[in-house]
Amino acid sequence: MNAESEPGDDHAALIAAIARREDRAAFATLFAYFAPRVKTYLQRRGGDPSQAEELAQEVMLTVWRKAAQYDPTRATAAAWIFAIARNLWIDVLRRSRLSLPPPDPTDEPLQEPLADALLVAGDRSRRLQAALRELRPEQMESLRLAFFADRSHSEIEQLLGVPLGTVKSRLRLAMSRLRAALGDDV
Repeated sequence: MNAESEPGDDHAALIAAIARREDRAAFATLFAYFAPRVKTYLQRRGGDPSQAEELAQEVMLTVWRKAAQYDPTRATAAAWIFAIARNLWIDVLRRSRLSLPPPDPTDEPLQEPLADALLVAGDRSRRLQAALRELRPEQMESLRLAFFADRSHSEIEQLLGVPLGTVKSRLRLAMSRLRAALGDDV
């Protein structure tokens, strides 16, 4: 297979070669075929060209590192690679939403909160702390990394050494338990 491979070629075999023997030629072929397509995909999702280029390289690096996890019975090579790209793009969007813009100096200063608002906030904070203590340790660690350490799902996956699906499952279960414990205060 050459760099000008057609979509019908067996990309799964290339991924298997990377997984089995770290075949650099197979990776080069896969990279030449998918990197430009992933870059275009990311640009269409809203990434600028340099960001899309960087993320496309990160996607392909993930393919190299996780080739052994690819299961051709569950997805085509293209579907697997583009799922990696989609998940990385979602992580980028989450990080960008978490960064707050600098305060506008023309805004009016905030007023001191009223006493009843402080009491409600204190009660809510105590309930949240109690709900957090009730989480399983692995759920709490995933939640801490995602929300307090501002880590992406893929970073959490690497830090904890668990599959990405496990990270997402732990976060979903933790959030579900917090919602149940806090009721209307969520």
